[in-house]
Amino acid sequence: MYRQAAVRGAIAGLAGVAAMTTVEKVEQLFTKRPNSYVPGRTLLALLGQKPSQEAKPLLANHAMHWGTGVVLGVLRGVWAASGLRGPRSSLAHTVVRLSTDQTLENATGMGAPPPTWPRQEQLIDLLHKGVYSFVTGAVAERLISARQPGLSGRTSH
Repeated sequence: MYRQAAVRGAIAGLAGVAAMTTVEKVEQLFTKRPNSYVPGRTLLALLGQKPSQEAKPLLANHAMHWGTGVVLGVLRGVWAASGLRGPRSSLAHTVVRLSTDQTLENATGMGAPPPTWPRQEQLIDLLHKGVYSFVTGAVAERLISARQPGLSGRTSH
């Protein structure tokens, strides 16, 4: 059951990334904000390279952008199968997505902590990652049945 949920979650993650990318491109038409290559530089750093802050590694950028979406889609698929569903789970998944990106970007030295960003950049990132997580969650919940809850674990203790 969970293997199938993981595969379907990966598909949901692809849908979430496609939606996020579409929203990003529309937003950039209005804000004139340039593309970010931090994901690509982060992937290169994780692979042992030392890209400059000016590097624009397009293929690595796409690999990190889509790859992270697929991997975290697997998690959302397992959540959906486990009964972690609905808007609260999608909101929690947004936090996971933001935390994953920031952990990798800051641990590699390729990013800066969001509190140092201009407020508009913080809001834009939150919007994009929220779109990703809510679309991923909606698709996962459509593709994956929830396991029937047992009688144990009805309280937190």
